[in-house]
Amino acid sequence: MQLPTEVPVMTLPNVILFPQAMLPLHIFEARYRRMLADALASHRMFAVAMARRGRPRHAAPHVAGLGLIRASVESADGTSNLILQGLARVELGEVVRERPYRLHRVRPLPPAGRANVAVEALATKVLELVSERLKLGFDTAASPGLKPAAEPAAIQALRDVLKHLADLDDPEQLADLVSATLLPDARDRQVILETRELEGRLRWLIQFLLREIQRKRNTSQE
Repeated sequence: MQLPTEVPVMTLPNVILFPQAMLPLHIFEARYRRMLADALASHRMFAVAMARRGRPRHAAPHVAGLGLIRASVESADGTSNLILQGLARVELGEVVRERPYRLHRVRPLPPAGRANVAVEALATKVLELVSERLKLGFDTAASPGLKPAAEPAAIQALRDVLKHLADLDDPEQLADLVSATLLPDARDRQVILETRELEGRLRWLIQFLLREIQRKRNTSQE
């Protein structure tokens, strides 16, 4: 797929778009409604960048996620609900236009690199931590809102997730999907998004997963 050299950029707090991930969005601001209409009339793409504290409200980081609008439904009041599928990491260049929405020049970042022995070992460790983390997350004793009849479905969903991740023969996709679904801190997800080398990306992910596992254990002991 040919990626455009200039795309609209939507800045949102605590939102990161990874390649392959599906992101539901509700579009209600006038400028983003205009952005959506223009994107639907052209290449159906725009980038999502995380708004950072301590910076101007709409200032974006250097790396964002470029997405393709897979579905969009407009309501009677002019707002829209859409599904954006991540396509690639992009480096944000100069601002071409500020209004009615920000338009940036972008450069797609290349794949993180081929797997090697170190990467494969790190990916295996990630899968082990994912299994441990999901078991903590699906602990029905710590989830009083889960009805007994739903427990088998939850356990099967857990098994399906683990099988899908284990079957992936792509450590880069593994890192992105795990980061998108299991890292609650947007700052951690942004670190993964911005890290260029695959080995470094996996090392960061392991560190963040270990911290999250420890947090869940501490919470369950309180």
